[in-house]
Amino acid sequence: MTMSDRERRPAGRAAEALRLVSVSKVYGTGDSSVTALDGVTLSLPAGSFTAVMGPSGSGKSTLLQCAAGLDRPDRGQVLVDGEEMGGGGEAALTRFRRDRIGFVFQQYNLLPTLTVEENTALPLRLAGRKADRDGIRAILTQVGLGERLGHLPGELSGGQRQRVAIARALVTRPAVIFADEPTGALDTRSARDVLSLLRETVRRHGSTVVLVTHDPVAASYADSVLFLADGRLAGHLTAPTAEAVAERMTHLGDRAAGRRADNGSLTEV
Repeated sequence: MTMSDRERRPAGRAAEALRLVSVSKVYGTGDSSVTALDGVTLSLPAGSFTAVMGPSGSGKSTLLQCAAGLDRPDRGQVLVDGEEMGGGGEAALTRFRRDRIGFVFQQYNLLPTLTVEENTALPLRLAGRKADRDGIRAILTQVGLGERLGHLPGELSGGQRQRVAIARALVTRPAVIFADEPTGALDTRSARDVLSLLRETVRRHGSTVVLVTHDPVAASYADSVLFLADGRLAGHLTAPTAEAVAERMTHLGDRAAGRRADNGSLTEV
């Protein structure tokens, strides 16, 4: 039996974890400009696991950067947990990301001289918040690292390092966790374990996870898949299978290749 969005949503959270309203992003000017996002509007409920996919140059990386506050859209609104992002300067945007957003990247981004426990606590310390040692250890136990608290990153496997990155993302209890190709550097078994762990964070913590990936198998772990093409939404799948995702990606890739051939150019975004 699956939980409803209301049941999975943590207390105090908005019903919508993420909303984009007519978000556009253009790089460059004049004839050399590239439209990375073209009026994207979407809404993701709290407690959902969504994969974002698209052909090369579709805008999925730009979507993540704008939705996560790593870049500012030229037009439109981004709301996280019911609050608009983007007001104020860079310091305000940094605080917004720190308080409401978690990140899991392909390259782990762990500090090599800090232990597993210290790396996990780092976001709290940077935010000037008290690190609840019992809470941190509970999260690390949940991700399967309860016996590795004092280990350094160099003493861990790739899959274990990514588990630390997930624990670090969870420790601030963010409204949204953005995972950017988190299994790209892992072997098949470790990748499967990490994807299962991301699903578990949704079930156990009511987290909202947005996964950007090129891998149909990875996308099949999500509740739904959003497809991008030419900076616009190009469809979605619910309860996706790897086969259905791969078929949709093949179709979108053929369309994109045809358009690039017509334009006589290749553009990466």
